Amino acid sequence: MKINKQDEYGLRLILRIAKTEDPEGLSIPVLAEMEGLSQPYVAKLTRELRIGGLIKSTRGQKGGYIIAKDPSEISIKQIVHVLGGELFEKDFCGSHSGAVKLCTNSLDCSIRSVWRVVQHSVDRVMSEIKLQDLMTSEKDSKRTLNEIVSSIFQQEELV
Repeated sequence: MKINKQDEYGLRLILRIAKTEDPEGLSIPVLAEMEGLSQPYVAKLTRELRIGGLIKSTRGQKGGYIIAKDPSEISIKQIVHVLGGELFEKDFCGSHSGAVKLCTNSLDCSIRSVWRVVQHSVDRVMSEIKLQDLMTSEKDSKRTLNEIVSSIFQQEELV
């Protein structure tokens, strides 16, 4: 399992947009330059974020993108969901069955349980982390994220 570039770059873009103090927002060319990405790729990602209701576009010659909600109301899970989905999709087993139509372990699969626990854990953590938590320095964000993760795993039984 890997975090893909769409998740990473999309998260970086929405963080830039959330941090801007410009009421007109940030344009695609500005975002592309700031993040070292191509304008078409930034356009694709901002479109996904806009359709997902996380950012809004502003009109006019100086138009750009602004955050659609308060950053404290936007979870990392929401952002990743808008950009691409989950690590372990429900139809995963059907698309990884091997040379036969049905997985030979489809009735009793302990491996599937591993992926479900991992997905549940990732979802729980990403639901608790808000965009606001990433709008500080790395040192402060790290402290906040450690507190969130510690709190989650003290409360919850994973299996």
